[in-house]
Amino acid sequence: MNATEIARAVRSGERSAFDLIESCLDRVTQRDGTINAVTRLLSERALNQARRIDALVAEGIDPGPLAGVPFGIKDLFDVQGLVTTAGSKVLASEAPADCDALLVSRLIEAGAIPLATTNMDEFAYGFATDNAHYGMTKNPHDSARLAGGSSGGSAAGVAAGYFPLSLGSDTNGSIRVPASLCGVWGLRATQGLLPVSGSYPFVASLDTVGPFTASAADMRVMVEVLSASSLARVDVAGLKMARLGGWFTQEISPEMEAAFAAFCTALSIRREIVLPEVATARAAAFVISASEGAGLHLDRLRHSPEQYDPAVRDRLLAGALVPAPHVFRAHKIRHWFRERMHEAFLEADILVAPAVVGPAPRIDTPVIEIGGQPVSARANLGLYTQPLTLAGFPVLTVPLAIDANTGSGMPLGVQLVAQPGREDRLVALGEALERAGVARARILED
Repeated sequence: MNATEIARAVRSGERSAFDLIESCLDRVTQRDGTINAVTRLLSERALNQARRIDALVAEGIDPGPLAGVPFGIKDLFDVQGLVTTAGSKVLASEAPADCDALLVSRLIEAGAIPLATTNMDEFAYGFATDNAHYGMTKNPHDSARLAGGSSGGSAAGVAAGYFPLSLGSDTNGSIRVPASLCGVWGLRATQGLLPVSGSYPFVASLDTVGPFTASAADMRVMVEVLSASSLARVDVAGLKMARLGGWFTQEISPEMEAAFAAFCTALSIRREIVLPEVATARAAAFVISASEGAGLHLDRLRHSPEQYDPAVRDRLLAGALVPAPHVFRAHKIRHWFRERMHEAFLEADILVAPAVVGPAPRIDTPVIEIGGQPVSARANLGLYTQPLTLAGFPVLTVPLAIDANTGSGMPLGVQLVAQPGREDRLVALGEALERAGVARARILED
């Protein structure tokens, strides 16, 4: 069941929130030894919250639009009474959070129930959820493959059927990459739309937060609850769409190329737009991420470097060596590229691009091919997401309803990009694609 179905059943008294949460906790306990999406179960809190929801229903009080719906929380959001780890042992001695992050509290106020915290790349620096402290998150559809990252635990938890909703963060693709590889819906919201308060930062000038969901209908409710505002209803028939060419057609795998072409054909997308200097934009995102990330951790790196995941520590140390003029130039490129993105929207309302180059890489060969050479998946799975980061525009990852008997049978996703603040267009289009059978989340059933 997706979130809207669960909430409807709980609010009507057809289903007990307590029984539902017990079932979800059992599912995680029985199955997560293989997937490793969850870092901490919030069992006592979740069951107490479920009892409260059931009591409200019994009294004839509406608990909210997400009544009884369990959700996962990426381990960089504050959860009252727990240390916010950001996927690291470095913060283990910090004081527990004295309150929930704002987005967590908004979900709870809407009746949702926090079920677990989820695994991530340490300090959100990676695209694989390969964590030296908490282990690697595996893809629920094939445990021999990566789930993507850095919000891999949140995406995998939805795909595994632990919860239909979860929270993640996206700086360079950390929602969009795992959403695509795990086959769920994911939204990188317009930068600044959703409050980041109560979440541990990675790159303050690029960071965004956002939801994963099991359906497009769930995405509408999530965006409205998280933003504390209603989304307008949009007639998608009038939207002009264009596919991004150039950079976004290079390095693509045959399987992704075929799926993306079929998607564009289904939507009658013929117009192609080629953004200028995409490689430069991606390089600028790398420089900004490395330098800002390093600045945040410099003191700890000086005093306790051994506590870091070695791969993350080395990238942070490299970022500390980036000269200031390079960082200044990267920000100039960012502003220039944002202007080019605005120009692209003079020709279209929605831009469409692949989210990843292909299906989830195998764990025993964690590489993708760029320029004919194998390169680290952990650093490069964001090939198509990272350049779009600079513009700060909203991007919805759409899980394609592909035939599981073709190619690898693994999920694939595309990015829908809209102008700032136009999440209403993205969600409405996602709902239309879901109704038409073009898009569908891949959720493991019992």
